[in-house]
Amino acid sequence: MSTSTVSATSAAPKKQGGRTKLTLPWIMLIIAGGLALVSLVRVISGADDLTSIGQVSGALSLAVPIGLAGLGGLWAERAGVVNIGLEGMMILGTWFGAWAGYQWGPWTGVVAGLIGGAIGGLLHAIITVTFNVNHIVSGVAINILALGFTQYLSNFTFAEAPGGSSKQSPRVEPIYEITVPGLSDWMATLQGKHWFFISDVAGVVGGLVTGLSLLTVVALLLIPGTWWVLWRTTFGLRLRSCGENPVAAESLGVNVYKYKYIAVIVSGALAGLGGAFLSIVASPIYQEGQTGGRGYIGLAAMIFGNWMPGGMALGAGLFGFTDSLKLRGGAENVHAMLLLIAILLVLVVAWQLYKKRYVPAGVSAVFAVLLFLWYALTDQVPSQFVDAAPYLTTLLVLALSAQRLRMPKADGMPYRKGQGK
Repeated sequence: MSTSTVSATSAAPKKQGGRTKLTLPWIMLIIAGGLALVSLVRVISGADDLTSIGQVSGALSLAVPIGLAGLGGLWAERAGVVNIGLEGMMILGTWFGAWAGYQWGPWTGVVAGLIGGAIGGLLHAIITVTFNVNHIVSGVAINILALGFTQYLSNFTFAEAPGGSSKQSPRVEPIYEITVPGLSDWMATLQGKHWFFISDVAGVVGGLVTGLSLLTVVALLLIPGTWWVLWRTTFGLRLRSCGENPVAAESLGVNVYKYKYIAVIVSGALAGLGGAFLSIVASPIYQEGQTGGRGYIGLAAMIFGNWMPGGMALGAGLFGFTDSLKLRGGAENVHAMLLLIAILLVLVVAWQLYKKRYVPAGVSAVFAVLLFLWYALTDQVPSQFVDAAPYLTTLLVLALSAQRLRMPKADGMPYRKGQGK
């Protein structure tokens, strides 16, 4: 039996508890059902900006850097290396992206951001793979080093540049944006009608064809690209075998160190790309503290997605959507989300009762009633809750999905070369 065949066997996901994988038609049906539910909430609450073109476009812009960080975490953890250092690698990406971008153009900045993040990934790989240091300790150290390093560099680079300061860079030229003529205007017209479901679909489609940065297109293509490389190639099977059973992989001739190094460097490069997106596309300047914890949120999105690219993308999209709500409509949109979450909890109660899980059903029912009352008795929510909504939503989703998660078996476990011989 060949190395790739055995590696594929060891790395292949198994069905647990009689569960089967969702097929594409089921996934599309779930997405359509979710959009219909959001449309219902929009009609009831009158918060017409919930699915507007501007809302969808803003959500996509906010989701991309989180998704790239999550994709980076997926590469590392599928090879068995926990990457808490995603935040620091994103910080390096923002700084190097802006530093090269304002001098030599935005695409040069994108490449520099990739390289900056990859350097952080290489450092993490050396510490964790070669020296077998605890992965969490290494990641936290990289986050601290990246923050201090970029602050130090800014003092004698950006501070001396025209239009810059010790805390921000000069402005970077924008990357070309795509708008599909005709289709964009048609979607805007349909969305403005505020019809049930049809206008919501138009808002989503319009957000995807209006003012779409080329770097956003690249980021979106990286999601199926990652799936294809990791789940449809021999290289990907061997890499994933290192995260499932590195000793068995080594006994079959797989160079575990090499694959771990590749995975963590790619992880850093993707996080760096997310940082470059922040300092070139989302806001065309570097600012101190620009990442705002998105590396950690990306890690949470990856966990929510069960270490799969598609699920990770959904998690990043969810955070981007809730984060965008506070920028467009603010308290009114978040107030409408109370009704949406309450309805979702009612569906959770029905599912838990069907599964005869009475205690979780009771807890969910109590929270559903409280949220219904909160929505019915108020017209808006406090500004502090608006700011915290994206993070609270992330915690809620992670709590509800925790029971179905399955991380790679050897993720974060120490490994020494020669154990499989």
